[in-house]
Amino acid sequence: MHTPLLPSSPPARRATALAGLLVAALLALPAPAHADPQDDLSLDELTERAEQLEDEYDGELRQYTDAKEAAEKAAARLAQVEEELEEARASVGQFAATQYKGTGLDPAIELALSGSPESVLEDAAVIGQVSHSNSSRVLALTELREEREQASEEADAALDEAQELVDELEEQRDEVLERIERYEAEQVPEPAAGAGSGNGTVPESAKGWGFDGATPRMAAIRDEIIMTFGAPYDVGCLRPGDPGEHGSGRACDFMMSAGGASPSAGNRELGTQIAEYARANADRLGVMYVIWEQRIWDSRNPGAGWRQMEDRGSITQNHYDHVHVSSF
Repeated sequence: MHTPLLPSSPPARRATALAGLLVAALLALPAPAHADPQDDLSLDELTERAEQLEDEYDGELRQYTDAKEAAEKAAARLAQVEEELEEARASVGQFAATQYKGTGLDPAIELALSGSPESVLEDAAVIGQVSHSNSSRVLALTELREEREQASEEADAALDEAQELVDELEEQRDEVLERIERYEAEQVPEPAAGAGSGNGTVPESAKGWGFDGATPRMAAIRDEIIMTFGAPYDVGCLRPGDPGEHGSGRACDFMMSAGGASPSAGNRELGTQIAEYARANADRLGVMYVIWEQRIWDSRNPGAGWRQMEDRGSITQNHYDHVHVSSF
């Protein structure tokens, strides 16, 4: 009869030692750092400061809204990775403890060796599968630790970016408030010095949804852009119920295609020209911000230049088929 391996035999002692090392290594792994409540408080504090700026700045801070969403997504991903890492640690820990308390061998191997030589051969496939599962479990733990490090860095970077953005906006406060006061007294912008490639008229085909609902300033900006560059598709402005500037008629969308399709190469170039025109003439026109091709430029923080925005999931939501222009 086959005699099972005892803990005192050399192979078992080696296996026990290896299992002990595995347990020691497992215990030496730093526990996953759970989200610090201070991180949430920091984001809440930044949001409170941004909301105060929105009240003073006469409009939505789309740059901060986007940065906040990026920080929240990064924090959620970090929390998920930490949960998976904790589960992997527990799984490896249970396996290591089982080996350490027994002969030090994989339980499946120990069971197979306790039977007849013939049954060992029959159980070879099971032994291989269990051993592979154990190695895969440890490998998954290692990979999750690396993923956790990356997720943590991304979460920190996203929060830092939101912090930096609010700091920049606050630094511009005096200048922005002076401009807002000037725009309120002015009502409509000064006319352009010259004309571009348009024919100086607003065609009926350009009048899209809420066209006549634009405020006097936004209507003047809209008409100047159309008369300078033309309008290959309709231009929409007032959208009742919209939480942003569309809801008050202080924004218009200059469509470069229809039906959510990607614009032609020519219309992409036209969209870029319109976006840059609005940006270059922002102070005279009273343009608050411009969004085009998943990037935003805000006149209240001009030094930031064009900032990349979060992926919203579609051509229209990412502003690849229209130029969005908001006014004070």
